[in-house]
Amino acid sequence: MTAPLLSSLAAPGGDRPDALTVGGRALSREDLLGAAGAVAARVAGAPVVAVRATATAETVTAVVGALLAGVPVVPVPPDSGPAERDHILRDSAATLLLTGDTGVEAPIETVPVDLTERAAWTKPEPDPESTALILYTSGTTGAPKGALISRRAVAADLDGLAEAWAWTPDDTLVHGLPLFHVHGLVLGVLGALRTGSRLVHTGKPTPAAYAAAGGSLYFGVPTVWNRVVQDPESARALSAARLLVSGSAPLPAPVFRDLEQLTGQRPVERYGMTESLITISTRAGGERRPGSVGTPITGVRTRIVAEEGAEIGELQLTGPTLFDGYLGRSEATAGSYTEDGWFRTGDIAAVDPDGFHRIVGRASTDMIKSGGYRIGAGEVENALLDHPAVHEAAVVGAPHDDLGQQIVAYVVADGVGEQDLIDFVATQLSVHKRPRKVRFLDALPRNAMGKPQKKLLPPA
Repeated sequence: MTAPLLSSLAAPGGDRPDALTVGGRALSREDLLGAAGAVAARVAGAPVVAVRATATAETVTAVVGALLAGVPVVPVPPDSGPAERDHILRDSAATLLLTGDTGVEAPIETVPVDLTERAAWTKPEPDPESTALILYTSGTTGAPKGALISRRAVAADLDGLAEAWAWTPDDTLVHGLPLFHVHGLVLGVLGALRTGSRLVHTGKPTPAAYAAAGGSLYFGVPTVWNRVVQDPESARALSAARLLVSGSAPLPAPVFRDLEQLTGQRPVERYGMTESLITISTRAGGERRPGSVGTPITGVRTRIVAEEGAEIGELQLTGPTLFDGYLGRSEATAGSYTEDGWFRTGDIAAVDPDGFHRIVGRASTDMIKSGGYRIGAGEVENALLDHPAVHEAAVVGAPHDDLGQQIVAYVVADGVGEQDLIDFVATQLSVHKRPRKVRFLDALPRNAMGKPQKKLLPPA
């Protein structure tokens, strides 16, 4: 049976003055509980509250306080423009915006978070089935949708990851990820609070900040890890860590290998999305392969639905970490499930004979059908990234009169020509997987988590 979400907040070591350090501000767990209790007293009874999710101790306090009070939390990216912010506030029906900053203008009442305030909160934990978080998707297919995440789902996910990563109160978790996503907020804050581990949020995830933090467990996205390996001195400082975890986008194989060479250990990769939280991961004590995200965590089952004869297909899953639907969008919720109740991730994957999962990409942009072949864009991207002159790569399928789709590669590279890269891929993969066109860019368009935004690429 899963323990209540906040059951470990007062874990042993709670009086340690630096149990949590966020943006340079250190708090003990006792400090956090006291300040969060004051927030809980102020927001209790509200239907929904929003939190301006800066990388600060005030954000952590606001989220914990609302969760103590049983009020659903809507994290709002601090860099969101007025249109995006107002859509999130209006769509979620939030009545209060909690913030640690002064002078924030918003269309709803703002509530300042003061870390010096204290109040005891003694009410029991809310129903595990109640909503903990309303997390807004990236909006790549329209206006962002609010995914309803229950307290039960968060607790089950964090327990599954603690088991997979041997995550204990003895760990010090270090990361510098945004606090409005699953990775930075759910795993990177609530995970530390639930397991009882110490947390150091570095503010910005720079190699130097990671090296100086002295952690045993590190979280990063591929962009972070790529910057780390570009700073060998900082990378070598992480050799004392127990686990380096990468997620939110596929980790390029060259970065995987460089991390191993510089730190002495292979990174752990995992897979998840807003609607499902983190469902698949390699294990702390198991094999770690480049390009693989491992096997499902406890309680999660997966299946691949592929066309006859195809090795890759849509990844579908079921388990206790799934969301409860999109807020106010019953049609979109229904469309995200199969008739027999499995969640459709929209991601294309393959499963090796030993059960290890490989994510090829999104069905909408990364499944390329060319000349009768089904090709995963991710495989071609990794092949390109193996070329020493290529720094970034994104592959798409573009309409073609004869092939149906032709493979087009967008790369950031130095001193290499189009035909050189086409020929290189043809020597690494099957010839039919080579790009037909290569376009050179100064940089790939990316979102806040470092994921390439293929819909923003220039026309092929």
